[in-house]
Amino acid sequence: MEMDTDERHWNPMGTLHGGVICDIADAAMGMAFATTLEEGQSFTTIELKVNFLRPVIKSHLVATGKVVTRGRTIGLVECEVVDEGGKLVAKAASTCMVLKNQM
Repeated sequence: MEMDTDERHWNPMGTLHGGVICDIADAAMGMAFATTLEEGQSFTTIELKVNFLRPVIKSHLVATGKVVTRGRTIGLVECEVVDEGGKLVAKAASTCMVLKNQM
């Protein structure tokens, strides 16, 4: 997932709101986990954690999700969010639960 950020996304302190970073990380992890699903399966996030490592003002962010492990019911996904200079601005992890015959 990629996103250009600017003052529209700032918090009251004048930096990028953490929820924006969390959202693109969650989307990237969801896309990664979705690639493991079989016909008739969906999933839900049951836990989400984000570490914010450096402030962002205006930048082009890239969030890359990766499935760490996928069991029959539970999976762990990680994401790194980097700025336009390639610096790590956040690291996220998500636990996902597979839902069967929900679609």
